[in-house]
Amino acid sequence: MIRLLLVDDHPIVRGGLRAAFETEPDIDVAGEAANGREGIDRAAALEVDIVLMDLRMPEMDGVTAITALRDSHPHIKVLVLTTFDGDSDVLPAIEAGATGYLLKDAPTEELLRAVRAAAAGEPVLSPSVAGRLMGQVRRPVKAALTDRELQVLALVAGGASNRQAAAKLFISEASIKTHLLHIYDKLGVRDRAAAVGEGYRRGLLS
Repeated sequence: MIRLLLVDDHPIVRGGLRAAFETEPDIDVAGEAANGREGIDRAAALEVDIVLMDLRMPEMDGVTAITALRDSHPHIKVLVLTTFDGDSDVLPAIEAGATGYLLKDAPTEELLRAVRAAAAGEPVLSPSVAGRLMGQVRRPVKAALTDRELQVLALVAGGASNRQAAAKLFISEASIKTHLLHIYDKLGVRDRAAAVGEGYRRGLLS
């Protein structure tokens, strides 16, 4: 049995969702919540498997709640169900740890499939959201770092100054500065700290 929590600030929406799910023999609507903060508390208290969560709610928004649930109860899967599919909504929710992202105009059959898929650990995206994410992936990317630039980045990450990095690599400080400028440009950052952070985020540094 999949235990489900409905989190939305509109009672009518929650009522409609409950009606859609409660006739399913393998899904139990364990409870409801009107905002993210309430959702976090009830998800834990009711020991649910899946949270169906709106994004824009009073007191605590969906993305903040998703992040909190991921940190405190990582076994609970969160499916976003919202009317918003812009980059400013989709990407933060996925990055926060949402298992799936659906729009409220999705047919009941799609919602049922999504809940069951999420319970099985499978990611779920509505077609428009999947297209938006693919668009992000397909955007032109900067050229990859050269071996020398990776060496410079690794030394900087280790705390080396330009002079120390130059001595280590047997090149001039001017060359180090040039390599750093190229690194900043390729990683889309402006300084050493940001370059190191982006390097770890992209798996360039270990």
